[in-house]
Amino acid sequence: MSLFTPLIWLLVMSPIFIIAFFKSKKGNLKFLLLFIILFLVDNYLQIFSKELIPNIMGLKFAWVGKFLSLALSLGFIFYVDKNERKEIGFTTSTNTKSQVKYGVLVFLGFLIFDFIFKLILFPKGGAFDMETFAFQATMPGLTEELLYRGIYFWIFDKVFLPNWNFKGIQFGWGFVIVTLLFAIGHGIVLTADHQFKFDIVTIVYLTLISSLSVGILRKCTGNLIYPILGHNVINVMNAIIRIL
Repeated sequence: MSLFTPLIWLLVMSPIFIIAFFKSKKGNLKFLLLFIILFLVDNYLQIFSKELIPNIMGLKFAWVGKFLSLALSLGFIFYVDKNERKEIGFTTSTNTKSQVKYGVLVFLGFLIFDFIFKLILFPKGGAFDMETFAFQATMPGLTEELLYRGIYFWIFDKVFLPNWNFKGIQFGWGFVIVTLLFAIGHGIVLTADHQFKFDIVTIVYLTLISSLSVGILRKCTGNLIYPILGHNVINVMNAIIRIL
């Protein structure tokens, strides 16, 4: 991956930032700078770890980069105070039972659709690989949810104040931004040899299905436990379908 890729992601997202600026009640715009710094540091940690740290164990997945991302997120979470950690979702407390139930049911509905869709379209017959299952069952959900549905949600809700209410839960442009940003990060890449890859199908599908469903789960439950588990369930499901 080229070092320009994270900058391209921000550039692609910039029209959404501008729309959010004019369509929402502004909070503290200094938090937008905080987001940019965290976003770039996280991505460059993962890029440089892959390029500079020898893969002496011959692992297929970017374990080191994910552990560095996890350390960055946890460091930030424990730097802020207890109330802010709860706002980020780093807590065991939840919203009301009815809100949690709604979020779980909505997520399961998306998950069933996701399973059927991928069962039809995904290539199958792959070999079982323990590392694949170990990685997909842990690292992506843990690191990405702490950052995206945790810290980034928290930051953007301070930049663009939530002004939509659904079932007693506050939503705002931060929800839209993070949902789309997650998909952009999976669907656009500039390779190390400067080949630009733009996968519109991945972007649309992740935005409307995976990213949206996990985001709803986070908002409705009130903590990060549910979206971390949900994210990892999706990834393990993908791995299982590929070996059927």
